[in-house]
Amino acid sequence: MGQVFCGPLQLGLCYGLVVASTLLGGQSLKFIYLLSRPNGSMQLYQFIIMCGGLTLVMAQLPSFHSLRNINLVSLILCLIYCACTTAGSIHIGHSNKAPERDYSITGVGINRIFGIFNAISIIATTYGNGIIPEIQATIAPPTTGKMLKGLLLCYSVVISTFFSVAISGYWAFGNQAQPSVLQNFMLDRIPLLPKWFLMITYIFTFVQVSAVSLTYLQPTNIVLEKRFSDPKKGEFSIRNVVPRFISRSLSVIIATTLAAMLPFFGDIMALFGAFGCIPLDFILPMVFYNVTFKSSRKSIIFWGNTIIALVSTVLSLIGAVASVRQMVLDAKTYRLFANM
Repeated sequence: MGQVFCGPLQLGLCYGLVVASTLLGGQSLKFIYLLSRPNGSMQLYQFIIMCGGLTLVMAQLPSFHSLRNINLVSLILCLIYCACTTAGSIHIGHSNKAPERDYSITGVGINRIFGIFNAISIIATTYGNGIIPEIQATIAPPTTGKMLKGLLLCYSVVISTFFSVAISGYWAFGNQAQPSVLQNFMLDRIPLLPKWFLMITYIFTFVQVSAVSLTYLQPTNIVLEKRFSDPKKGEFSIRNVVPRFISRSLSVIIATTLAAMLPFFGDIMALFGAFGCIPLDFILPMVFYNVTFKSSRKSIIFWGNTIIALVSTVLSLIGAVASVRQMVLDAKTYRLFANM
């Protein structure tokens, strides 16, 4: 049942996060460019292609194990740039450059309702991105115990860093906070913080999301290479290197193209949350628990799991409609390959 229901969702979510990471990396490069040339004419899609080019080269690392040092660097940079972002938001919030803050919920009527469900999907994606350790924590011992520790570490980092960025960013910018708070650090291409501080933050962000995209690309690589590789040949033999190079290059090129075509970061996160994170985190585990352990229909656990699964299914369906609707609206407003 895991292969039928979980596998496609996990792979789709991992690949979707490659698209989101490539987009965020391109945005970081664009911010670095604007700090150097405020009146520069280069478009966002050009920076996304640059980020995709780096990913294309790094994606040729053959195995998940070979990414261990890159992942360690990614963790350290995540802690640093989240600290910089939090400090930057607090500084702007206390300065005379602080924009006028409004904490009211935007939109009226149906737009507000869909906006709320869209936000729920984004939250599910943001705080449910421990998908790699989740996958590995379900396989046979001794990996199970080790990856459970990794999963706990993952969520400890996510909660401590993302909560600080979210709270400080919303406090500083209110309902004008952008999908990436770093976008608020420049107003009409004018930096609200010292250039050196912004440059360091954007560079750390770019390097970190580049490492993240490699991590989330690896499960897709493994699935594809099982079909095209020859296990009897060496990892670096021509027979395995050529198919690996072609399949990984195509994966990165497609992800880069999607990121450049649809540069709506918040919308993409909402789409992944509705279709991937909510089912994986709040629906399937509850159903699988009841089926596997055959919980009594009179027990609190059975009905608790059932209620959570039903409520989450409604949230997932409405969130899917809301996210697709918002992407259609943004596509009409900004067009494809928009320079956001």
